[in-house]
Formats: sequence, structure tokens, C-alpha cells
Amino acid sequence: MSSSQSFNPYAQAHADPKGAGDQRPTAAQIIQDEGLVNGMIGKVMLVTGSTSGIGVETVRALHLTGADVYMQARDLKKAHAVRDDILKASEGNGKLDIVIMDLDSLKSIREGIRDLLSKTQKLNVLINNAGVRNTPESQTEDGFETQFGVNHLAHFLIFQLLQPVLLASSTPLFHSRVINVTSGSHRGSQIHFSNPNLDGAYAPRLAYSQSKTANILMANQIERLYGSLGIHGLSVHPGCIITNLQKHDLRTEEERDSFLRSNPVLQKVLKNTAQGAATQVWAAVAKVWEGEGAVYLEDCRQGHECEEPDLLNGGYKAFAFDQEAEEKLWDLSCQLVGAN
Repeated sequence: MSSSQSFNPYAQAHADPKGAGDQRPTAAQIIQDEGLVNGMIGKVMLVTGSTSGIGVETVRALHLTGADVYMQARDLKKAHAVRDDILKASEGNGKLDIVIMDLDSLKSIREGIRDLLSKTQKLNVLINNAGVRNTPESQTEDGFETQFGVNHLAHFLIFQLLQPVLLASSTPLFHSRVINVTSGSHRGSQIHFSNPNLDGAYAPRLAYSQSKTANILMANQIERLYGSLGIHGLSVHPGCIITNLQKHDLRTEEERDSFLRSNPVLQKVLKNTAQGAATQVWAAVAKVWEGEGAVYLEDCRQGHECEEPDLLNGGYKAFAFDQEAEEKLWDLSCQLVGAN
């Protein structure tokens, strides 16, 4: 495979999308194609938002590698049901365990990470997958706007608390990886540094876009600060998938069907959850990303800078790769979560 093909191995599969369940790869196919079924025994991974949507399929695929996988969840009963379902059919030989923490609470995150570190002193891959979208105006337990707080600040604190173990777990053959799950919706907003909580200016889509831009800036700054030390940050747009994430947009099945009928392009690019998890799993395990970071991935390829939103061709806005914004957001986030 040529170098260009290595960075876009599924180009042909994505050339003419035909909707959910088409020829585009699933997360499990990524593991198989990389030759990693029970090929990562001894590695340890953590996935946030692991009990619904693409989080379930991410965990399902990563467990195939033989790695020990930890599932962040809020609901223990739901987490056990997902865990049991995965273990019934998984070929993976690694552990599958649960870490309870609520991303709406910095206290709960700190408690959850303490619990995780009581179970393992190793972590090779962190996938910051959890998120909320277009919520009514509300605040987290700590007073942050909900989407900025859950989608960005929670994951920022998780990284800060796990940075020492990620650093200690990095090896010359496999540097530690932090995968931030963003969205093409980031193109709707830069960071409102003077008013990140959008007080007096709240709009659900604006808040979601800001939080998704923050995911990219954070991953880039991880690379800038820690890449040379063995921790790499990548951001991933999983594509268009209809899951519980859209519960504030499409409240009923009738609304969803009507929305899809009125958007033929969306129908073409729509993925199922197994396909939606593919790019973040590729980022987490693919050999081509060893030692690489500060990149935006979509459709199992590196994304490109774009001017206007385009469902068929994707892309990221230049402001998501602005070094000054990366540094400014990092400093602000440290202040807000109480990290050094």
C-alpha cells in the first residue's frame, strides 16, 4: 500500500456512499483489517460515553484487540447490560470493566478517575467520545454551560488527571493516544473566550459548535505540549449518525423520517453506529497514526481545510487549528477545572 493509500485506505468505499449499512467500513472491520484481533493484549484503553450510540460500537471493536477496555458510564445497570452483550460474542481476551462517573460533575470525574487508577496503573488509549448536543440552556453541577462543560471541560479534566499514567504507559513501539470525538458542526463557532458560558447569548447549536471546536483545539494542544514526550492528540469527526445524541433535535421517529426524506444528501452519507465508530477506532489503533497527532480525521482519512460546510466532502475550519486559540483555551480550561 502506498503512503497516500495508507492515510486514506478506504477511499474507494467512501467514494459513493449509499446510506447506513453500505460498503463503508465498520469499527470491527478496522480491527480485522489492521490484523489486531487479540493483537493488543496488555494495552489498556478508556472510552467515555460507552453505553449508547457509537460508544458501544467503539468498545465492542476495541475489545476485539485483546486490550483491557474500561467503559465510562453514569448508569451502572445500563453499563452492565452493554458489557454483558459485548462479552457474549467478543473474541477478545482482555478485561472489560466499568468506571462510573458523571461528566456533569468535576467531583464525580475526580472520584471516577481515582477508581480507575485503583484498578490499573496503565493507560495507552483515551477516547473522549461522550457528548451532549443542542441541549436547552442549562448548567453543569459546577455552573458551566452544559455543552461546553460536558463535551469539553469534563474531557479536559479527565486528560489532566490521566496525563501522568498516559505518559508512563507510552513506549517506543506504541505512543499513548488521546482521541477527541468532535463534529463537523464545529464549523459553526469559534471559542467565545470572553463568554464561554454564552450568558445572555445562548443558542443550542452555537453552544454545541463551540464545544466541538474546543475538542479539536484541545487535541492539537496535547500534541504540541506532549507529542515529543509520547502522548499524541487526534480529533475525529465520526460522520452523520442518528443516535440518542439527537434527542433534542429529532424527538420522534416521525420527525426523524421526515427530516431524512427532506435531506437526500444526508440519506446518502448517513452511517449506522458500527460505521460511525470506525474512524475513532482507526485513530486509536491504526499503525499509520503511530507517533502522529494534531490532525482532524473523518471517513477514515485525514480531513482538509474548508470554507463552507459540505456533507459530502467534509473538512474543518482554519480557526480549529489556530495556535493562539489552542493555547488560550488550554489556559482557560486549566483555570476553570482547577488544574495546573
